[in-house]
Amino acid sequence: MGKLEGKVAVITGGATGIGRAAAKRFIEEGAFVFIFGRRQEALDAAVADLGPKARAVKGSVSDLADLDRLYAAVKSEHGTLDIVFANAGAGSPLRLGEITAEHIDEIFDTNVKGSIFTVQKALPLMGQGGSIILTGSSAGTTGAPAFSAYSASKAAVRNLARTWAEDLKGTGIRVNVLSPGPTATELAKQALGEEGVKAFGSMTPLRRMADPAEIGAVAAFLASPDSSFMTASEVAVDGGLAQI
Repeated sequence: MGKLEGKVAVITGGATGIGRAAAKRFIEEGAFVFIFGRRQEALDAAVADLGPKARAVKGSVSDLADLDRLYAAVKSEHGTLDIVFANAGAGSPLRLGEITAEHIDEIFDTNVKGSIFTVQKALPLMGQGGSIILTGSSAGTTGAPAFSAYSASKAAVRNLARTWAEDLKGTGIRVNVLSPGPTATELAKQALGEEGVKAFGSMTPLRRMADPAEIGAVAAFLASPDSSFMTASEVAVDGGLAQI
């Protein structure tokens, strides 16, 4: 029996990359997973790969009506919710002097507003033993050239966990941040190419990028009873990038 046996999970940004790897691991551990994302083709491919314990709902975390549809589906099919992995994210580079209001809105609407409402709208379905996981980033600690808005948004996500741990006192619901470093998702590999992957990997003390499955494994740990005395914490899965 897996450590998430009988649990119900929501993973936003769950169709590809880290979200899909986490969904696969959650299912292997016994959970039923709702994956939420904007691209129907990617959602369909993910469900076909993940099997009958996965369900896809199309939508954006920055659209509150879409989130309402997601949680209505969870409530209708399962009644309760045990795990929320607020993983949907956006980020693109613009250097200081070039930053636009539209650039800030796009990133903060997804990474901050999206995380807030993904969690807030889930709470009526959650109870004792519930686990909330927020996706942070090594960039939220170190900063990164031309990534002002992205880095700031991930620093904000880190503080959400600290604040929500206080707000959730007495509920039995935990909230933690999972902060990846360079991760070799399909999108990253396509964007960077083989040489780019090597270059990004060489920035870490482990001299490589993470496999998405390595991030998914830590998400499963934070979702499981093995992390039952952890809340308001940040777990860096970054190959040491932001740690030294």
